[in-house]
Amino acid sequence: MDVEGSSTLSGNGAQSVESRSRPVRRHLDDAVYQFTQQNLPACKPVLTPAWVISMFFLIGVIFIPIGLLCLYASESVIEIVDRYDIDCVPDNFKSQKVAYIKDSSVSKNCTRYLKVPQNMKAPIYIYYQLDNYYQNHRRYVKSRSDKQLLHGLQYNDTSSCNPEGKNNGLPIVPCGLIAWSLFNDTYSFFNGADAIKVNRKNIAWRSDREHKYGKDVYPSNFQSGSLIGGATLDPNIPLSDQEDLIVWMRTAALPTFRKLYGRIEVDLEEGDLIMVNLVNNYNTYSFGGRKKLVLSTTSWLGGRNNFLGMSYVAVGSSFIFVAFVFLLLHVKSPRPYGDTNLSWNWKGMSN
Repeated sequence: MDVEGSSTLSGNGAQSVESRSRPVRRHLDDAVYQFTQQNLPACKPVLTPAWVISMFFLIGVIFIPIGLLCLYASESVIEIVDRYDIDCVPDNFKSQKVAYIKDSSVSKNCTRYLKVPQNMKAPIYIYYQLDNYYQNHRRYVKSRSDKQLLHGLQYNDTSSCNPEGKNNGLPIVPCGLIAWSLFNDTYSFFNGADAIKVNRKNIAWRSDREHKYGKDVYPSNFQSGSLIGGATLDPNIPLSDQEDLIVWMRTAALPTFRKLYGRIEVDLEEGDLIMVNLVNNYNTYSFGGRKKLVLSTTSWLGGRNNFLGMSYVAVGSSFIFVAFVFLLLHVKSPRPYGDTNLSWNWKGMSN
């Protein structure tokens, strides 16, 4: 008898659970049905002429001041740009620049003078700029081994680095054309008789230093072949600390680009004459490239770049222009709202 009672209770409980689950299942079925039939509640604003014109005006009024603010921030950046690849060639090599840069017996030392146009507040960033240099060439971009940069000789496959994968049967670390062509011009700065210290630490992205280049991976067999591409690397310093290499390995998308060389952490006054002793090692003459030295301050928006501000102004101006066009069309040829053609309004129209 107890068994029958317990079975009866269990049956009633199962029926109760099933009866409670039916509304939930029915609700889910209804939701799925409404979703598949596109009957879910939705906001469907009526785009009246007044609403559209107002929105175009509002967007234009917002965008133009933002663009002017960006342009002001960009123009507040002070830059000194000096192209030196032509002037640093001796007079007797002006017509033979490629022979000059390849002749190791000819001195590559050069002195340049830069006049500070306005007060420049620290930090002052030093860049080298290369023009007509296509780092985005497909074969050049693919000529590297990210696994080798992180794991070193533990990863022996250097097939992706050809033609700079191996030398004398031994793997090159770091391998590939990008590392092989590492920029090797050097700069030192003087303000009068005082040397200006250049901080060359933390010029690469921290994520690159910590996660893409091994702390126990050291250069090996690098620039040891008959054809030397660019700078050499200290074999006693791990790749994670070779920040020049890390900066260079982040290839540029456009043929004109700048890469960070270091930072000057003292202020420069207006009228200061900065003497730059540089070594003109890097060969850009073979392909018609250009080299420039850039000193630049920054603003809250970054370096000097008018593109963002001009884009905001252009978009805002175009929106206001379109708003005026819509306004004139609406005033000249107003059209009745579309709801007058709905069936429930026909009776009112017929009366």
